[in-house]
Amino acid sequence: MGCLRRAGCLLVVAVIAVALWVTQDRWLRVIPHSRTEPTTATVERVWRPLSPEAAARGRRAIDGLSSTRGPVYANLSADEIASYVVSAAGSAFPASADSVEAAVIGDVLYVRAVVPTKDIASSGVLGPLAGLLNEREKVSLGGSFRVVRPGLSEFQLRDVKLREFSVPKGAIPRLVQQITKGRKTPGVADDALAVPTPPSLADVRIANGRVTLYKTTPAGKAP
Repeated sequence: MGCLRRAGCLLVVAVIAVALWVTQDRWLRVIPHSRTEPTTATVERVWRPLSPEAAARGRRAIDGLSSTRGPVYANLSADEIASYVVSAAGSAFPASADSVEAAVIGDVLYVRAVVPTKDIASSGVLGPLAGLLNEREKVSLGGSFRVVRPGLSEFQLRDVKLREFSVPKGAIPRLVQQITKGRKTPGVADDALAVPTPPSLADVRIANGRVTLYKTTPAGKAP
């Protein structure tokens, strides 16, 4: 403590500190330290393109739940369930869209594509933002998948973005109305897309980069 009261020692300490900071890339390598390993969050953020092949795989997995001797659950990747939803519910994007892809992030299934801005602006959900956008922009739809009743499920939109702009939640039903051309399915929420599914589908859970579908089981037997 007596040494530190003198300016000379303080100067030495300062010089040592600066030297350590400048050469940290050398000495940090020899000091044991823990490294954070990649987690499932890395997997969750992998975007995969939608395709007819992915839709077919999703359909086969879902239809397999109808078999009495089939599995009690099926794991689908983001592109498989999203391709199935888009083909079963009718395209969530206009025919002029391109670069359509999907990912599971957290407990949300996302589908995104590059679409003509006019196809979204015509619904009125963008308001004055429509004038700030390019002719084509990336649109992202994020939502959850829920079984409404045997034979019918819904993809409920929770997060809609056009480029970096978020569409207000109150405006999402208007966007859904435009996507469905005004068709309303009883029991399906105003901010959701109706998706026909086999009566054997009982539950859907989204997590860790995959979507797990469970079949209806006899009373007293949990999936």
